[in-house]
This record gives sequence, structure tokens and C-alpha cells, in this order.
Amino acid sequence: MMLSASKKTDGLDGISTFGRLTAYFFGRFAKGSQKLLCRLSVMAILSAYSVVSLAIDIDVLGLFKNSAMLKIDGKDVLLRVGETSDLGVFLVSADSKQAVVLIGDQEHRLNLSSRIGAEFKTPVSQTVSVLLNKTGQYKTRGSINGRSVSFLVDTGANIIALNTPMADSLGLDYSSSRLLQATTASGLVESREVILSTVQVGGIKVNNVKAAVLTGDFPKDILLGMSFLRNVEISENRGVLQLTGKY
Repeated sequence: MMLSASKKTDGLDGISTFGRLTAYFFGRFAKGSQKLLCRLSVMAILSAYSVVSLAIDIDVLGLFKNSAMLKIDGKDVLLRVGETSDLGVFLVSADSKQAVVLIGDQEHRLNLSSRIGAEFKTPVSQTVSVLLNKTGQYKTRGSINGRSVSFLVDTGANIIALNTPMADSLGLDYSSSRLLQATTASGLVESREVILSTVQVGGIKVNNVKAAVLTGDFPKDILLGMSFLRNVEISENRGVLQLTGKY
């Protein structure tokens, strides 16, 4: 499945189905290993973590439409809307007059030459382990905006994807969101781009994650795509997929 913006909007990278991921991992295991894994359900193993508080300084050097030049702890950083710096400064919006940034759970509105100091909490890594299920897929429980959901891990999808009934059950407002088009086996399907406030899998939580709401009942499972997975390290060993990230 490929996802692109409609003619009214800018282009967006494609979404693929989970086929390549499933075929790759499923084909690697002998029949004996598969029989053993069939008896196992998906599970998550969470590692313990601690939190270290650090103070960071932010100076506004330049403001532009949908981007801002910031000096974060002495380092010049150009952020575009929707991007997060290495120290966790997320740019919510920007124009020539003002930038809105999110640091942890605190929102700050900055004008040109503004300077702020903020507490930033840096946790040690969290690891979630997911077992290959009897159909050769990696499924795990998680949450979207605090609501419990089931995810299908899909490294071939560039963005989290869910269907309209799922989006409605989660209370997502997508009616006026950016219009996209998704190419599926059945043809073109209309979809809408949304920003999910939080997406969490085990102890790993990512804020302000892009997702696409596809009209209809496809995909059957919520695809945990790269808009979340690019924030974690992924490894696989003998039917166990490990996601390592931060809370």
C-alpha cells in the first residue's frame, strides 16, 4: 500500500503493507521453531528505568514559516514543524512571529530573541520484547492517547496507519485534516493525516506522532509504522523482536 497526498496537498512518503517484514522473519525459522513459537502468545518484557533531570537553555535565532532556528544548549539547530531535537525539543508550529515548542509536557511560546531555561528529563533506555506469533507476525499491545490498542509492527510502513472505525473509537478528529490518498490492493483509498499526542508500547512513549486514517476497514490491525519506530532501535533474534527506546 502506498500513501500520497492528494492534488490539493504536498507529497508524502508511501505506506507499504507488512508483507516484507512478515516474509523476512517468517522465512528464517525452521518448522520445529515455528511449532514452539505457535504455542507462545505475544508478550512484552519491560526493563526498569530511572530518570535524570537536566537543565537546558534555548535561544531563538530565527523564525520562518513552519521552521525555526534555535540555539539549544549552545548548539544551533534548525527544526521543522513536527521534528524533535536530540534533547527532546519538539517544534509544534512556527511562523515569522512566533514558535511554539514542547519540552516534555510543557508548551512554550517563543518570539524572536526569546530565551528560556527548562527542565528536561532524560530516562535510560526501555526495552520491549515481542514474540513472533503463529501467523508469522509481530503483534503487541500499546496505547494511543492513553487508550489501549493492539499494534502490528510494520517496518515497511512509513507512518502509523489505522482505519476509520478504529479512529472513531479512539475519538480522533480527522474530518478537517490534510487529505491523502492510499494505494491498496483494491485501488486508491482516501485517508487523512493526524497527529497522535502520545503513542506508547510498554515503557516506550513517543509524543506527537504522525498517523494516517484510511477510509474503510483497511488495515485490519493498526500498523505500527516508522513514524513511531524511527524513534527506537530495532533488533531481531530467533523470533524475538526487540524495541529499545525512551519513556
